[in-house]
Amino acid sequence: MEVSARITCQYLGLKAGDTALLCLPLDYIAGKMMVVRALTCGLRLICVKPCGHPLGCEVVSATCEAQPVVPIDFAAMVPMQVYNSLLVPVERERLRHIRHLIIGGGAIDEHLAQELRDFPNAVWSTYGMTETLSHIALRRLSGPEASEWYTPFEGVSVTLNADSCLIIDAPAVHEGALVTNDIAELSADGRFHILGRKDNVICSGGVKIQIEEVERLLRQHTSVPLLITKCKDGKFGEAVVMLTESSETDTLLQLSQRVLPRFWQPKHIFSVEKLPFTETGKPARMEAEFLASKKIPG
Repeated sequence: MEVSARITCQYLGLKAGDTALLCLPLDYIAGKMMVVRALTCGLRLICVKPCGHPLGCEVVSATCEAQPVVPIDFAAMVPMQVYNSLLVPVERERLRHIRHLIIGGGAIDEHLAQELRDFPNAVWSTYGMTETLSHIALRRLSGPEASEWYTPFEGVSVTLNADSCLIIDAPAVHEGALVTNDIAELSADGRFHILGRKDNVICSGGVKIQIEEVERLLRQHTSVPLLITKCKDGKFGEAVVMLTESSETDTLLQLSQRVLPRFWQPKHIFSVEKLPFTETGKPARMEAEFLASKKIPG
């Protein structure tokens, strides 16, 4: 954990005395690693209660004559916290002034990425997992260096197995090669791009459909909250299902027919009161599939 902390702080140029915002639960590795980074690298930790609006907390917005707002050099958030902060002008401004903001724990859709592209400071998407003690690669979301490709840290190498799943070799933080369920593609210079998860594949009529790819295409054309899942189908084996918090299912069907390949188009579109997400903001895929199964007649 100390090695991981030093790698991150060195990569971002963080030094002793810099402020770091802890706004994630300590039940998860992301929150624990913020504490370890502070202890290891001498960062000044600002702690707020984990919530959907971390930049609205009193500790962050405390004022005094000499220093109107506590400056933040480094913060880690999940996409939901960033999304919420962008909706409140004061919080949005504070978000823009974080020197290094890393976002992890869930997919960053195109709309959110677009909102962050013109930020004056560095915003990063992280790639990692509990087994690697937080992230082992970053990709830039803001400025001219924004990219869909992750750059591994020094000492980390990646390859693909026969299923195109990413294999991580990070000897400083994990013993032996780590085979993931993330389907990826590699560039000639050692970077990688995540396409989706192996267990998030729908096999419909012999066609393999990556759930995240369908969501990514749809979100380029609508901001309506939606998730893609699957259900059993007598003819095709599995069928694509869309869950949405919108009642405009006909509009979403027309959108799907316009922007998606024929075999990717949802066979069913269901309105739900609330889309299922985990505490860290990731889609709750099993719960989504269960919700879809309850909606299927018979």
